Amino acid sequence: MPSGARLTIDLDALARNYAVLRAEAAGAEVAPVLKSDGYGLGAAPIARRLWAEGARSFFVARLAEGEALRAALSPERPAAVYVLDGLGDGEAARLVAAGLTPVLASLQQIAAAAAHAATAGRPLPVAIGVDTGMNRQGLTVEEARAVVQSTDRLRGLDIGLVMSHLGSAAEPENPRNRSQLSRFLEVRALFPAARASLAASAGIFLGADYRFDQVRPGISLFGGGPRERPDGRLNAVASLTAPILDVRNLNPGDLLGYGDSVRVTKPTRVAVVATGYSDGIIRAAKAGGHAWLAGAPRPILIVNMDILVIEIGEAEAAVGDPVELLGAKAQLDDLAAAAGTVAHEVLVRLSRRAERVYLGEV
Repeated sequence: MPSGARLTIDLDALARNYAVLRAEAAGAEVAPVLKSDGYGLGAAPIARRLWAEGARSFFVARLAEGEALRAALSPERPAAVYVLDGLGDGEAARLVAAGLTPVLASLQQIAAAAAHAATAGRPLPVAIGVDTGMNRQGLTVEEARAVVQSTDRLRGLDIGLVMSHLGSAAEPENPRNRSQLSRFLEVRALFPAARASLAASAGIFLGADYRFDQVRPGISLFGGGPRERPDGRLNAVASLTAPILDVRNLNPGDLLGYGDSVRVTKPTRVAVVATGYSDGIIRAAKAGGHAWLAGAPRPILIVNMDILVIEIGEAEAAVGDPVELLGAKAQLDDLAAAAGTVAHEVLVRLSRRAERVYLGEV
């Protein structure tokens, strides 16, 4: 074991998850979302492996992420790269130079894109993002209808994709899903020549009505369940382990860590582990979170900057033994639930301090 935490990123597991999602999508294109540096795990090696598995379209959030992804894929790996932020002020030239496709999400962005196309004298490939009920990015349905009815607002724009995003897909019975689907069908009818995309990770599992031409998985590529709980069909991609620094015996009444919020009430054997919130373990995970040691889950008692402490009972444990904080046993969705958050946040908070090891690079 290293002296601190080690983050192992299993690209073979990623490929298996991609295959599961592709089978579930039943013919729709599976376009990975690799924003925030591939959910914090490294967009470049992830994109190269997914390209080798057949992915030909990718999504990022920021222009700079798109430029980095394009460079990572290289001319030998041609792919469509969509930028969810759309077209910012003065960004058109950079988008075109990098071969990126903006997802236009406002009337202002559409006007800027059309102006650039007119100046360049050639069509600009774009996607249209529509808000069907999340009240974040995207044209309203009424705005989408208005631009289509206009004679010149879309001039010079090559609209290859119309898309939206579901806000409650992790809850299959939530009526919001059907409401958003209904609105999206209205919008899709306005752009009959464009491909359509509505579902991200959880939406893929809502059924054929939600899949359309393209789906955009993110967290489920990395093992996050579509219902925000562990799903046996998906494999853990990220595994965070760290060595035991010390094994200690505490007595009733002893305080643990800072303050007096953790006071043991019985003889308690603990292990001090060489990782903490500086490596990305969210402090709130101490309220119900578990690490794995010696074949069983061990309660997390405290999380400090560089160390955390787990209760180990009578388990065989010695200095240097590895403890799994995240992985096949200490599952992503379980850690997220303990911290009161979602799997996405758990991954993107993993810091660069932990030694990184990639398995299955291409």
